Parts: sequence; structure tokens; C-alpha cells
Amino acid sequence: MCGAKSKSLAFTGLLLNCLEMIFAANTGFSVSIYDVTSQSISLRWPKFSGASSYSVTATAVNTVGHSLLAHFSDVTLKATLTSLIPNTVYAIQAEAIDKNGIILAETQIMQSTAPDIPVIDQAYSKLSNSITVEWRAVPGATSYMLTAQDGDSFIETVVKNSPGTVTGLKPATLYRITIRSINSGGKSQPSPFRKAKTVLAAPILSVSSPSCDSIALSWKAVYMAAGFSVSLMRSDGLGRMLRENTTNTSLIFTNLDPGTLYTIKAYAWNANGMPGDDFTYNQRTIPCAPVNISIEEDEPGHLLVSWSSVSFGHYYVVFVKSDDGLEVHCNTSYTQCHFQSDCGFTYFISVFAYNKAGQSPLGDVFNYTTAPCCPSDFRAVFVSSDTVRVTWAPVRGADLYETRAAAWSTVVLCNDTAPACTLSALHCNTRYNITVHSFSEARGSNTSCVPKHVATAPCSPEIKNVSKEGLSVISVQWQSNNEDATYVVTARGEAGLWHCTSTGSSCTLTDLPCGSAFSVSAIARSPAGQSLPSYSVPLETAPCCPNDLILTQVTQSVTNISWSAGKGAQTYVTTLESPKGQAKCRTLQNYCLLGCITCGTNYTVSLKAISETGLTSSCTYQGYSSSACCPSGVKLYRLSNSGIRVFWRASDETINYSTDLHGSKGNFTCIPSAGRSHCDITEIPCGDVYTVVVAPLTDKGPKLTFCPKRIYSVTCSGSSVGMVIYRGKSNAEHI
Repeated sequence: MCGAKSKSLAFTGLLLNCLEMIFAANTGFSVSIYDVTSQSISLRWPKFSGASSYSVTATAVNTVGHSLLAHFSDVTLKATLTSLIPNTVYAIQAEAIDKNGIILAETQIMQSTAPDIPVIDQAYSKLSNSITVEWRAVPGATSYMLTAQDGDSFIETVVKNSPGTVTGLKPATLYRITIRSINSGGKSQPSPFRKAKTVLAAPILSVSSPSCDSIALSWKAVYMAAGFSVSLMRSDGLGRMLRENTTNTSLIFTNLDPGTLYTIKAYAWNANGMPGDDFTYNQRTIPCAPVNISIEEDEPGHLLVSWSSVSFGHYYVVFVKSDDGLEVHCNTSYTQCHFQSDCGFTYFISVFAYNKAGQSPLGDVFNYTTAPCCPSDFRAVFVSSDTVRVTWAPVRGADLYETRAAAWSTVVLCNDTAPACTLSALHCNTRYNITVHSFSEARGSNTSCVPKHVATAPCSPEIKNVSKEGLSVISVQWQSNNEDATYVVTARGEAGLWHCTSTGSSCTLTDLPCGSAFSVSAIARSPAGQSLPSYSVPLETAPCCPNDLILTQVTQSVTNISWSAGKGAQTYVTTLESPKGQAKCRTLQNYCLLGCITCGTNYTVSLKAISETGLTSSCTYQGYSSSACCPSGVKLYRLSNSGIRVFWRASDETINYSTDLHGSKGNFTCIPSAGRSHCDITEIPCGDVYTVVVAPLTDKGPKLTFCPKRIYSVTCSGSSVGMVIYRGKSNAEHI
């Protein structure tokens, strides 16, 4: 329907939705609309290849003989068609023409002009944020655009018909008001402007009833206001209206009825007396504040607040604010409230009556201070068995603390502002009830503090006896004067520490080292603590036995005994004892010579180590056997030309003997068979002096050296042994 090429087009009943359609002859040439007013249409087109000029024709649809033709050069690609008829549909045809006047391409579009420009009849403001505009209707207009401009800012509103209102404006502000008509084609040009000023803003009231017969109002200043008018009357219509004009920003109405709802209206006026917006508020007067308020702590942790009833009071609210800022409240229709309370706090209490009018004025504010808190989790640390230090964390509300320790009829007190106290002169092994009370100047003492049971440490034991039970065993006895106590006995010395433990009245120290000095003391322990130590008792153990003892036979009847030093020993007594007799020596040294020893005898060896204080240790050692007796009657006889026989009398036929001859020409040894009492040396040089020793043989070591040495001369008879002459004994025999 929109594609015909005829220049004279007659379209009737075109739908408005076809106004924006583009007509083209499949040439790629088109026209678009970019602005429309009541009497103009602005359009643009793209440059067409080969065209030297463009022709635009606008023909009014359904209007005979009204058309407009315009020609443009090839550099012009847009145009505005003016002097058109408002609210009229135009068929617009554009042609691209070459230099020879041949139409290269053409396109057609339908476009309606905007309605005619409306004319404002009047513009006025009834509200501070709006201006109302009245105008005559414009044919073909489907809506209207109202514009309110204040300097560079403006507000636009689209309305259907007159009157229309622009909202969102500033109070007491002068605006330029214009209006445009609108249809599907576009908007008309603005109408001639009218000036209009918005009225004053309404004062925003803050309303309260400070007393049961008054209402107080206040408001902020209103821009451009010269004064204010406030009216008040009962909301039920009874009574007369009260009106006040003022230039202030506050007002109080008095002599009102209690508990009554009032309606309040207020507005501002400008310098010309023109009123602005009004503000309406409903406020009820009060009930009066409750009186005869009493506060009591009916039990710890509970406050009871009571008061007298109030006329016109429907219910009551009690506010309780603690000194740490926390506030709670209670709503009730009765005349008392219960509150939880904490110790050591000051509470500020106010009571309000309420009805439909609202809250009563603030009456007297009361304060109540609860008793200070009790110290909890206090610690008792024993300094000694009769002194305890009690510490605790500071508690709220306490100015002073009293620490009380009670046992039987004894009471120990300590008062201090610090959260600690030292209780002294307590009885050991005693159970005390210790209580820490807190005091405050405002409330006095908190008597609900719970005591703590504390037992003092055990009493010091007293050692009664220390006795020796064995070689290294000491028994210690003491007086037991504590309940459920364990006793520890300690022996302390340079050798170290030794302990024994008992729940009774004695214990045994074992494995104490010999020859040592100790200091013995005892302590008592219980779950309550440890006692002071008892007085010390000295203890000395018997001296140590020498580790080794050596016996050396010096002569046939004398034996030397030596030993290592025994720790703690000052004097030693050594004894050799046999059925044939006893040899004993007492000395300060660690050696001794014992005489009167019988040869060939078994002896029991013992030694006593005696300390400086007389403590004795009896030491027994391995038995000792004295050496066999030396033979007697030793003689030399000539056997043959070169032989010698040594003869003796044996002390015991079971003993073997050894014979030694020592001369300048040689040494000779002869050991006869067992049981024989002579020995022959067959080859011996004559003409020499020989020392002859006959001694028993031992199986423990070297030959005995203390048997008598005899000297003989052996002469020569020719080359043979001559006479054998006895020359006496050697000096060595007299050692």
C-alpha cells in the first residue's frame, strides 16, 4: 500500500502507525524524520550516488490544494519544511535528480504535524510543591506537557487535559510556566509563558504535652514566612477554638482539659498575607505524673517499685536505668512493678502514666543503690602454718572489705580497701570458715556472702627419740598431733638426704652411710599444706669398717697388721684370737704390731672402729694362719769327700722344709721329701764359709726369712771336704 510512485497521492484513513514507514523503490534511497512541530517537519536523507540535486514535496492529506515543494543542491542532506498546517498528516516525497534532470531515485514517508500551540488562561499555586495550570483545549492534542522552569532547572509533567498540575516544586519559588500540545506526530512549540509562585511550606510541628493541662508546639523557620497562624480545638468538637498568630517558632496552649484529644492546625503566611500549606496534628493532653513512688529490695536481686494511682491514667510505664547505661522498663495497669537487680549498681527510676493522649510529664527521678557484690572465687594461700593470705577480684560497689576467719570461739578480722588481706596468728591444723564481706557507704554491708572452708596447715611435729636399730638403720619417733597428716622425716648431711614417710608416729631411715653426721627433722603434710619443720636432732652413724686389712708376719712371734682408714673412725682396736691365746692392739694409727703370736696357728681377725664420740663398729675379717714354726737343732755333717748333710729337728712331721746354703763359691738349695728332717748336698766346694737356713715351705708366697741363720766353715782335706765347723748365728736372726 505504501509503495506507489505517483506524485499525486491521496490517502484517506491512514493509520497513525504508518506515519513512520519509509517508502523506497528498492534503490537504497530513504528519508527519516528527526523533529516535528505544529508548523514544521525536519527530515534528513543520505547522499545518493550521481545525484546533483534533491527535491522534497509535502502534500497535506485530506486538504485540497495545500502542498509545498522545495529543491536542494547535492551538498544539502537535510531540510525543514515550514508553514505547514498544525495537526495535519503530510505525504512527503523526496527525489534524487541527476544533472540532466532525470530522477535517479525517489522515496516517500507519511508524517503528521504536532497540534497547535495552546494558550495558558491562568497558573496558580495552592500547595507549596505544585502549580496548577488552566488552558483551552487544542484540536488533535492527545496530551499536554507542562513545564515549570526556575533558572536553569525545570520540571516537566504530561497531563491529559486542563487543568494540569506540576508537582515536585520548591516552596515560595517563582516559576515560568509553559505548555505544549502533543499528538502522535510530536509536540508543539511552547506556549507563551506565565509566571506563578508556589505558596509557603507548612510549618512542621513538634508537639508535646508538658503537663496535664497544656500542649507545647515548636517548629522550624519557614522560608519566606512573615508569620504563623496556629489553631487548637477539641477533636470531639466540644468547646471553643483557640487561635494564635505569632512570628515566633514556638507556642504553648494552657488551661486545657486533661486526657483530651485536640486537633492542631498551623500555616505560615508571606509578606502579602497569603497563607501557605497547613499542617494538622492530633495531640492528647496527659495524665499527671504518678506520685508517692517507693522503692524497696524485697529480696536480693529483686526491686519492687510502687506508686499511687493517677486520674485519667490508663496504664503505667516504669523505666529503670542502671549506672552502666542499660535501661529496662515495665508496662502495667497496676501500681507496682518488679525488676531484676544486680549487686553494686545504682538504679535511676522514673514512673510515667499513659492514656490515649500519651505520656505524663516526667515526675521525680529516684535512685536506689543495691548492696555491693560479694567477692567470688577468692583464693586463700598459706604463707605459713599460722598465716594465710586471701585475695579476690575487686567487686562492683564495694568501698571496703572485711575478711573474717572463724573457728570455734576464735575470730580473726581484717579490714582493708584493697582486694587482699593477710590473716595471721591462726591455729595450725584447724578448719576455719573464711568470709569476705563487702561494704559501701550508700548501702552498707552485703550479708549474703557465702563463707569458704579453709583448713590451716598441720602443726610442726616434735621428735622425741632417735635410736639405732641396725648397722645402717635409724628409727625416729615423734609426737603425732595432727589429723590426716603424713609425716616426712629427713636426715640431712654432707653425704646427702635420706627420707622416710609415715602416717603414724615413727618411721625408719635405712641405708644411712657409716661415719656420717646428719641433722634429723620432721614435717607434717596434709591437703591443707605443709607444716614448719620440727627442731633438728643431731645424728651420727657408727664409723666405717676399713675396706681392706693386711697381715704380714715379721718374726715367728710378731705379726704386722695394717688397714685403710675407716670414715668416721678415730681409734682402732685389732685382735687376733685363737684357742692358744689372744693378741690385741689399740691405736690411733692405721697399723699395729702384734706380738706373742704362736707359729702354725689359725687366728680369728677382728677390728673395732671407734668414733670420736664413742660409737663403735665391730669389723670381722677373713681368718689368719701364722706361719709354721722354724726347725731347731740345725747342724751340718760331712758325708763323703764332697758331700754335706744338713740335719734339723722338725716342729711338725707334715711340714716340708727347704735348706739353703749361701757361700762365696756358690749357693745351694735342697728340698727333702715330706716327713724327712735332713737333706744331703752331694757336691759342695770346700774351703768356704756357708750361711745355712732351714725354713718351712709355704704355698702362699716366698720362703720365710725370719728362721735362724747359722754359719759353718767347711775346710778342705786335700781336694775333699774336711772338717765342718759351726761358727755361730747370723745377725739377721736378731731382727
